[in-house]
Amino acid sequence: MELYSRCSLHVSFGLFTLGGLTMLVTGLGTVRQHPYALVLTPLTMLLLLCQGGLAIVLNTQALDHYLGLRPTPSRRLTVGVTAVSAATLSCTAASQAVGALSTVWVSETVMFSMALLAGPFSLLMPIRRTAWVCVLAVVAVSVMVEATGRGVAPLAGSLFMGTVGCLSFACSSRGCGWVLSVLRELEQARDVQARLAVAEERLRFGRDLHDVLGRNLSVIALKSELAVQLARRQRPEAVEQMIEVQRIARESQGEVREVVRGYRTADLHTELVGALSVLRAAGVDCAVHGDDASALPAEAQSVLAWVVREGTTNVLRHGEAQHCAIRLRARPDGAAVLTMENDGVDDRPPGKGNGLDGLRERLTAVDGTLTAERRSDGVFRLTAQVPRPASPDEQGPYRDYAAGRAG
Repeated sequence: MELYSRCSLHVSFGLFTLGGLTMLVTGLGTVRQHPYALVLTPLTMLLLLCQGGLAIVLNTQALDHYLGLRPTPSRRLTVGVTAVSAATLSCTAASQAVGALSTVWVSETVMFSMALLAGPFSLLMPIRRTAWVCVLAVVAVSVMVEATGRGVAPLAGSLFMGTVGCLSFACSSRGCGWVLSVLRELEQARDVQARLAVAEERLRFGRDLHDVLGRNLSVIALKSELAVQLARRQRPEAVEQMIEVQRIARESQGEVREVVRGYRTADLHTELVGALSVLRAAGVDCAVHGDDASALPAEAQSVLAWVVREGTTNVLRHGEAQHCAIRLRARPDGAAVLTMENDGVDDRPPGKGNGLDGLRERLTAVDGTLTAERRSDGVFRLTAQVPRPASPDEQGPYRDYAAGRAG
């Protein structure tokens, strides 16, 4: 978006410069025999060309300053653009005064020159100040044109066309800078949101560990101190206290395992939603088809969630995918099948990598299978299959899920 906006502004400056040169060249056909006629028009064209080049440079630096990427442009460049613009407009008025240009060509040239001047200054000054500067510039040019003494038409033409030029480029440049600043703020907000999510997860994990270990470690410390005092007094109760310390330590070890296991458990619905968000943010057209997997057993959901997570990572890391499709369905025999397809894969052999090997180990633990293949049309397909659970308490809902999907 930023590249498109900058290129559009540069092209617009070039077109306005070319338009002004075209007006001057066309006006040469109406030149009257005057000693200075054939000198003023080429000089005006040269000044307009210099104004366009300097305006592009100033506008680029002004846009960087507006976005906070660089300090204020140098004073020499700003004064140079202003001086060249004033010289261009003065030569335009002088060309009309000697009859080198008609009223129509003068008004058009004033519009293009004022536009090139208003664009960069709209990014360097507040909106109100920019409006006042543009008004004063248009009035000054109109007065200068009126001083040629050629009637009301040149005055009205310069006023109207100068106002149009200032408004068009001031709004265009300032609007472009505003849009880019909003996009940059959104990008920064997304990065902050991601960092906050990571920090929140770390706090949650730390809070869980504190809740689990805090009380138990305090009890272990107190009972150990009591056991030391009893041992020094050669009391037999010291052995019972140490046995109690050993029991609490083992319980704490088991509780820590449960916390870590819960922390590492993947939720299928969360992973599907996260895959959609991440892939679409990366410019990949992603869609999920099939059931929401709410009727799947917890173990099957966890394993398939890891498949979605690893598959999403592979889509982002390997190749330049444009489309990705995730399908979840149940076969008539009760097996759950998850398929991920994406294009733009690289030339690595399919099915290789530590991530896929880890997924195979997880699926093997539940008697599942994982296959990875690259089709001839350049589409990479990752298929995970989880069989019907063997425990009686899970066969019921899983069979209902399969029957509902088959119907």
